[in-house]
Amino acid sequence: MFDAKPYEEQRLLSGFKGIRIYLDYVADKPPFITAVYNEEEAEFLIEDGIQYLGEMYSGHQLKLVLAWLVIHEAELMENWELAKANKPLKEIPPLS
Repeated sequence: MFDAKPYEEQRLLSGFKGIRIYLDYVADKPPFITAVYNEEEAEFLIEDGIQYLGEMYSGHQLKLVLAWLVIHEAELMENWELAKANKPLKEIPPLS
């Protein structure tokens, strides 16, 4: 959706309950993450609130991702700025 690298080439931020969260800076695109569960992949805008853009059909996993995003929104934006500066990202704790 954002001309990002395939998620396998993006940087892993966190993982929980079979869900993997990736981030990769894309110039001239709004801050976003990619969440992957099995074969389902969805992107979420993370600036000024959370916006779901994708195809994560498992309602339970989608709710878990949304909860995690709300909890860690500030850390996600910090990591976006690090990625923008091409610096190492800080791992974010999983949803417990």
